[in-house]
Amino acid sequence: MTDVIRTLVVDDDPLSRARIRGFLEREDDVEVVGECADGAEAIPRIRAERPDLVFLDVQMPGVDGFGVVEAIGAERMPVTVFASAYVEFALRAFEACALDYLLKPFDEERFGRTLGRARAAARSRQPAGDPRLDALVQLLRAPARPEYPQLLAVKSGDQYRFVEVGDIDWIEADGNYIRLHVGTQERLVHKTLQEMEEHLLDPARFVRIHRSTIVNLSRIATVEPLFHRELSVALKDGTRLVCSRRYRPRLQERVYFTG
Repeated sequence: MTDVIRTLVVDDDPLSRARIRGFLEREDDVEVVGECADGAEAIPRIRAERPDLVFLDVQMPGVDGFGVVEAIGAERMPVTVFASAYVEFALRAFEACALDYLLKPFDEERFGRTLGRARAAARSRQPAGDPRLDALVQLLRAPARPEYPQLLAVKSGDQYRFVEVGDIDWIEADGNYIRLHVGTQERLVHKTLQEMEEHLLDPARFVRIHRSTIVNLSRIATVEPLFHRELSVALKDGTRLVCSRRYRPRLQERVYFTG
């Protein structure tokens, strides 16, 4: 790589592109080799220009910034700084170990700090690519985590009463219904335990411990062995439940037993 850092600016907002270009053109060691208005345009430009650094907007029509990284491949991407006006994308980028993230609107001081980091990264870059972008690609390729409801609307006469799923202590089968235990209250719901388990409850928070019982893991206080490899599960409110031999492995998958 030469002493000049060849830089590409990718953003669907012309004002944002102009602002970034203006900051970059004040730097003696930076050459802006082009601008792109969307991800689809950026992919062939990155392949053709092979810039050292790219400022990459996240939210763009068609192919977004993350899509650009996946299309190019982490091992072939230049040093990359993500940018967006939306904080949720910033969190996702940082989770992916991005070099840096510009949250719009940014000022010249913030841009300068980012450029300083990008400059150092571009000058020390190894041909193998940036492992942080590889982490992003792995994140993008991971199956999406299912969304589970935060509230249940439980019919009570002519009304619906709302129950926060996180407030449910445990659930038991009751014929063709299930009974939700929420503190000192109970709510009867015309659902099966199987339906609740498969479609409405986050398996990271709830586990089935018996053919007729599901428990909120955060409510468990103690576990004691019983006969025939069953377990006695005591909740924080004093309720005692039985974890059957059949469902014991499910509990042990969710909880690390040190002894």
